[in-house]
Amino acid sequence: MTDQRPQYGELATPEEQRRAAGLPPLGELPPAPPVVQSPPSEPAEQARGLSRSRPVDRFATIGLLAYGLVNVVITSVSYLDLPTVMDQSMKIFGIDGEFSNFAQGRLWGTIAAALLVVGWALTAALSIRRLRRGKLTWWVPLVGAVITMAVVSACIAVPMFNDPAFIAYLEQMPGG
Repeated sequence: MTDQRPQYGELATPEEQRRAAGLPPLGELPPAPPVVQSPPSEPAEQARGLSRSRPVDRFATIGLLAYGLVNVVITSVSYLDLPTVMDQSMKIFGIDGEFSNFAQGRLWGTIAAALLVVGWALTAALSIRRLRRGKLTWWVPLVGAVITMAVVSACIAVPMFNDPAFIAYLEQMPGG
């Protein structure tokens, strides 16, 4: 058994459907205003213009990050063997004796190497974020390097200032 009755609105004309919906008839609609494309807003133009007008900034930022990455890799590897690096540094400074604070040297060397990698990664992430936004960025790798090296230098100073040969050297210095 099939239902032969029409569904709601099936037999109504478009005019009857519009009247039932409370809409004006098709002939009474005002003409649609012509679509006029507005020029792009100034901030969008400025953002595009800034990112295009700073190729030197982009090149400098990427160059500094690449240089930093090479330094981080080489320095991190040497910090993993910090007692050897400290021994060589003591010879360069003219300190008699050898570096003997091996336990702290290995621990703080590993921490310093990890902090170098983390510092570079944070600097790179912030630099890329600023580059994508079209902001001036060349200074970010420089500031990131200074901050990272300050923290890493403090880590390296811990085993050095706890080494007996280095302490003896400081005590024999004039005014020390």
